[in-house]
Amino acid sequence: MVDNQNKCVVVLSGGMDSALCMAIAKADGYKLSALHLNYGQLTEKREEKAFLDICEFYGVEEKIIVDTSFFKQIGGSGLTDNKIGIEEANLENETIPSTYVPFRNGNILAIAASWAEVIGATTIFIGAVQQDSSGYPDCRKEFFDEFEKAINTGTKPETNIKILTPIINFSKGDIVRRSNELCSPLHLTWSCYRNSDTACGTCDSCALRLRGFQQEGLVDPIPYLVRPEYAK
Repeated sequence: MVDNQNKCVVVLSGGMDSALCMAIAKADGYKLSALHLNYGQLTEKREEKAFLDICEFYGVEEKIIVDTSFFKQIGGSGLTDNKIGIEEANLENETIPSTYVPFRNGNILAIAASWAEVIGATTIFIGAVQQDSSGYPDCRKEFFDEFEKAINTGTKPETNIKILTPIINFSKGDIVRRSNELCSPLHLTWSCYRNSDTACGTCDSCALRLRGFQQEGLVDPIPYLVRPEYAK
């Protein structure tokens, strides 16, 4: 009988946060499975490539890419609706930005829980960041705590799935530093909301990422059109 006690599902978008979660799960001795969602985002193909590259780096054989294009049908986000567009970075903004995809993490976790129950995984890793993030409401620790309860209420009696958010209180600088410590493949990751060839450097995601590298005095290995100074 296969022992699944240390089997996990890593929600792997292809960005450096989720790649670090993969590195942490690997370092902690988990057997890795990886889940990726295509939801009609502008950089869908580039993020999928990053997902596959990271899986290859870690030798992950059990992986799944799920089509969730209903997010594009629902709309309401600059990532999926061209009429809304991608805002310029504003790291001082305290309101929820237009790039928030309504209840995306709720949908992701539901899919991850379904797959985890099927393959016998006991843990879901997700790279949500609460402190140094864009203020998305579904990236808060209390959200994940409550969702874990919902999963275990709504699955088979013998199912017991934990949601782990190991970088929930990290800054982007912390993420860069820990990624280097664990040799996470930052060069394979992708974060830009706009572009799939050369990162724009001016969307919120690029700005947060660049600030993290700048805070650590390091150079991000992926290409950028511009590299503004964000670590002030």
